[in-house]
Amino acid sequence: MEPMKIAADSAGYMGLVDLALDLASASEGFKRSMPEGTVRAVADMVRSMNCYYSNLIEGHDTHPIDIERALANDYSEDAHKRELQLEAKAHIEVQQWIDAGGLAGRAVSEVGLRETHRRFCELLPAELLWVKSPMSEERIAVVPGELRQSDVQVGRHVAVSPGAVPRFLQHFESAYGNLGKTEALVSLAASHHRLLWIHPFVDGNGRVARLMSHALLLDVLDTGGVWSIARGLARSAAEYKATLQDCDSERRGGLDGRGNLSQSALTGFTHYFLSTCIDQIKFMEGLVSPNKVRDRIQSWCRLQIESGILHKKSPLLLDAVLFQGQVKRGEVEHVLQVAPRTSRRVVADLLGAGILASDGVKSPLRIAFPAKLAAEIMPGLFPEV
Repeated sequence: MEPMKIAADSAGYMGLVDLALDLASASEGFKRSMPEGTVRAVADMVRSMNCYYSNLIEGHDTHPIDIERALANDYSEDAHKRELQLEAKAHIEVQQWIDAGGLAGRAVSEVGLRETHRRFCELLPAELLWVKSPMSEERIAVVPGELRQSDVQVGRHVAVSPGAVPRFLQHFESAYGNLGKTEALVSLAASHHRLLWIHPFVDGNGRVARLMSHALLLDVLDTGGVWSIARGLARSAAEYKATLQDCDSERRGGLDGRGNLSQSALTGFTHYFLSTCIDQIKFMEGLVSPNKVRDRIQSWCRLQIESGILHKKSPLLLDAVLFQGQVKRGEVEHVLQVAPRTSRRVVADLLGAGILASDGVKSPLRIAFPAKLAAEIMPGLFPEV
């Protein structure tokens, strides 16, 4: 699977370095532009978004509202939809573990990759832990965290033999572990492809690869989880799959690197991958710009007030929470300039609507962006129901 990295003296390398630097700058600026309370709300929303679009790449369309219902243990009566809800819930729980530092410093290690696979698959219903071999048509069990024990072919690519998988994973870890910031970003797409090329698990490799890439970006850029490449990959799925498959190509002559696989194809995929990251940051930056978010929240709030659902003072509390990051319960009366009973009603109504969240009955209030309000507050983030 050499080359593992794009050679520094290759024609396209410096252009990729420029993209990596642009990505680092854009990611840092975006996160810094938001109050801490908003960062948490956006990260929670992005987790659902990442899950939705990663599922979509796998051909599983579970809308974020259904994902949100699954997190509240509200499942469809339809067996297939329920299975997909459980799959989505599993993805979100694994990403929460990653966002909390569960894979820090070991995203490319065999131990980390197997744990990611194990944590995800252990949460799946039994019906989703079987695959049909395209080579023999037999049903093969997916064992959480276990490396595959059978041969596999994906498209035209015949993956390495089962016995060779541990050796290739060891080489994978030595190539992509402990890289400097710029080199890690330039090698991000390469690690994504090479893991899929090894195809270490019977099933779930695409999801593990995307979670690994998410964890690497979290490590290298300290993204805070406020943006995700999964949306960009899903929205350009044809290009993603085509450039990814192109990386399976063998070396194209004497000027195409020094390994068995094509360096020019890997360069093309890396350019696509980094550009997609930057595009997603720009999209999120425009979407959650404080003033734009405030305008959309206030517009939604006015409609709720006109319908008699919310109190007329609600916009004041939402403004305070949005720009301060959080508001302590004891400060609500002062913010609203109302009696204690009215302040409790305002808080209860906004918590019930999902636009506010709190870690406990005495904990501070913070902004939230539930999927059910995405169309009004975060237009374009998810498709309509």
